[in-house]
Amino acid sequence: MSILGEKIIEMENKFRSLIIFEFQERFPDEDSCYQYLTELKWSTGFVCPNCGHTHYCNGKRKFDRQCTSCHRIASPTSGTLFHQLKFSVLKAFYIVYYVSTSKKGISSTELSRKLGLRQKTCWKFKVKVMKAMESSGNHKINGNAEVDETVIGGQEEGVVGRKNRKKKLVVFAIERNGKGVSRMYGKVIKQSSSKELGGFMKTTIDLNAQIKTDKWRGYSPLAKDFKNLSQVNSGEKGGNFPDLHRCIMGFKGWLRGMHHHVENLQAYIDEYCYRFNRSNMKEGIFDNLLTRMVKADPFPYKKPIII
Repeated sequence: MSILGEKIIEMENKFRSLIIFEFQERFPDEDSCYQYLTELKWSTGFVCPNCGHTHYCNGKRKFDRQCTSCHRIASPTSGTLFHQLKFSVLKAFYIVYYVSTSKKGISSTELSRKLGLRQKTCWKFKVKVMKAMESSGNHKINGNAEVDETVIGGQEEGVVGRKNRKKKLVVFAIERNGKGVSRMYGKVIKQSSSKELGGFMKTTIDLNAQIKTDKWRGYSPLAKDFKNLSQVNSGEKGGNFPDLHRCIMGFKGWLRGMHHHVENLQAYIDEYCYRFNRSNMKEGIFDNLLTRMVKADPFPYKKPIII
């Protein structure tokens, strides 16, 4: 079995790390959820979001904390991606659980069926969960990197190639570790110019990494920033980039099977890469995602997703 195949099995095993019965034992009611959010949010101590004071007393509601200086009340969900939650926090935890542990992801329609919520309600909260899956930019590829672009989306009648308005151009980068792939990042771009390609690469790849791209002219100017960049022929059907193209095809297959469209594409790329990159985590993917949601700023429902 190839290293890439072993990695896929490893991903599947990680997603099974917290089975539904264990989840239900940990979070049997809303209080257990609020208690967990409280521990995550104030793990290093209380700091008033209004004045910075570090002393508090209990608020009117259980788990709330009131600043003893300015009297501002903070809840476990305020200032997080759980901010202004419109339904049960327990059901919100279930959404995070299903999104994080389903190896192929889960649609908002299926979440609606499982939890008895409106499909639109599930979708809006799932948007927030996917927001937490965005790359932090703190773990750049620093070994052997490969970069390539691809077009995602269906054919539109009467137009060809990249002029197709229903298609989106995406650049992907992977980190090769031995004969396998350890990390993957992707971004929707408007055009394959050196400016856009370089912007993506500078946020995901260390300047000293060994980078291989094809001979597209948009990469050539980037050699002044990435000293170890080499350009080679792509080869027949991408034969010189087999692992990268396998990863890209894996994403396309997942997208077709789960979401069937390219709307909100960047959010789906973030979700897929987050799940792919978490396969070597020591802690559980569910706990990691909850931590990210508590540390992230609120993301209002009406705020559009950049695609």
